[in-house]
Amino acid sequence: MVANPHACGAPRLHHVGFVVADLEACAPGMARALLTEWSREIYTDPLQRVKVTFLAGGYQSPLLELVEPLGSDSPVFRFLGEKGGGLHHFCYEVASIPEHLARIRAGGGIVVSRPKPAVAFGGRPIAWALTSEKLLLEYLQAAPTA
Repeated sequence: MVANPHACGAPRLHHVGFVVADLEACAPGMARALLTEWSREIYTDPLQRVKVTFLAGGYQSPLLELVEPLGSDSPVFRFLGEKGGGLHHFCYEVASIPEHLARIRAGGGIVVSRPKPAVAFGGRPIAWALTSEKLLLEYLQAAPTA
């Protein structure tokens, strides 16, 4: 029996993360190739030790996040060096990060990083988990509804 994917509230695919060596050099070509728009807004996140920017496709479409390491101590630096960058993670916007982290642990996965504020999302918390199948997931706390 397949576990109910909505048991923790309906997660929404927010973005797909792609690691690059130089996001400013890469973003224009990626935007053209994928028929997306690039706002040219770049976020530097000292807690995550990365620079990020987003490419937007259309209404309700997930974003593409380009991620550049800020130095050799960045969590994505090794991924860039060993793999040459590329597809890195899927990010889901969720109502409760702790519930999703508990679900990952129950399935044999591990929590890579507990919730902490993210510059690119106005300080909303994000957390990282690795599934037992070695899929890296980012969870973004959903914005409060008015």
